[in-house]
Amino acid sequence: MLQPKRTKYRKVQKGRMKGVSGRGHQLSNGMFGIKSLDASFINSRQIEAARIAATRYMKREGQLWIKIFPDKPITKKPLEVRMGKGKGAVEYWAAVVKPGRIIFEVGGVPMAVAKEALRLAAQKLPVRTKFIIARDFEA
Repeated sequence: MLQPKRTKYRKVQKGRMKGVSGRGHQLSNGMFGIKSLDASFINSRQIEAARIAATRYMKREGQLWIKIFPDKPITKKPLEVRMGKGKGAVEYWAAVVKPGRIIFEVGGVPMAVAKEALRLAAQKLPVRTKFIIARDFEA
């Protein structure tokens, strides 16, 4: 029996993002976070840009947790290439984000600092977000 040829990357289809996030929809580490309101792919460069914006505003005090990971390879064929000849090369890596998914969490800073840091981070992302606070937070 013929075995499938082993490739470097598992061929992954893009798929559809139906419904809401089944996991990762509650704060687990920090007191504050941003939650996605849209479904989208967020690539690794966007996640890194948001992380830098938030940590720069917080002046490296407190902690920031990234709750998504770009584990989906998005492929693309070069411009002006005819159809066929297999799947294109990996263009970038993306994280699948559904509505309700926590993207970033912040802890160890005052609420005003966390709110502004996460607002700056949310501007770098392609989804609408909402600032959320842990239930056991005391002002």
